[in-house]
Amino acid sequence: MSDMWWSLPLTLAVFFSARWLAARVKISLFNPLLISMAVIIPLLLLINMPYARYFRGSEILNSLLQPSVVALALPLYEQIHQIRARWKSIIGVCFIGSITAMVSGTAIALWLGATPEIAATIMPKSVTTPIAMAVSASLHGIPAISAICVLIAGVLGAVFGHMLLNLLRIKTKAARGLAIGSASHALGTARCAEMDYQEGAFSSLALVICGIITSLLAPFLFPVLLALLG
Repeated sequence: MSDMWWSLPLTLAVFFSARWLAARVKISLFNPLLISMAVIIPLLLLINMPYARYFRGSEILNSLLQPSVVALALPLYEQIHQIRARWKSIIGVCFIGSITAMVSGTAIALWLGATPEIAATIMPKSVTTPIAMAVSASLHGIPAISAICVLIAGVLGAVFGHMLLNLLRIKTKAARGLAIGSASHALGTARCAEMDYQEGAFSSLALVICGIITSLLAPFLFPVLLALLG
């Protein structure tokens, strides 16, 4: 608790400053999370501060992660009429997105010579961190590295996702939200919610459904991929 006086204010000050900058510049590369990491990580290295000590001081923010994910249910409830009308398409999109994310990451890792342990670690990269770490552990991967992979996938989706969708001329809000949520979980969903409320609702839905699909199918899909590509 003795580190809270500097760690927590530092984190909040950097993040809200990054949000202010992102709102002014309006360039996807100026993602608040990305800017915050680019500031805090070099600062900790500069002052030779162990990450464990920094984390202890701002651990209360980490405790808010799960309630914040649960809060994503509100836009889902407000879009329930559209979800009921399109539920077959939504399930199909999320199923294809989950399979694609798992197969592509695992296949590329194995083709590049990764060990089964690393391939298992990468496989759940496109779902939210708690699910990814649990799936990784069940496949004998490395949960801590899975968390990093999830972070990288989320940042890439939040920064480049809408840019790619614009290039592909995909304008339907439901399609955009489902695509981002399937590929880049909570970080992409947060970006969708900033861009458009309806996009955020469908991204939240994809986040939940893809997490369930991945946790159910990964234990069966991974041995098959390992036998075919390993």
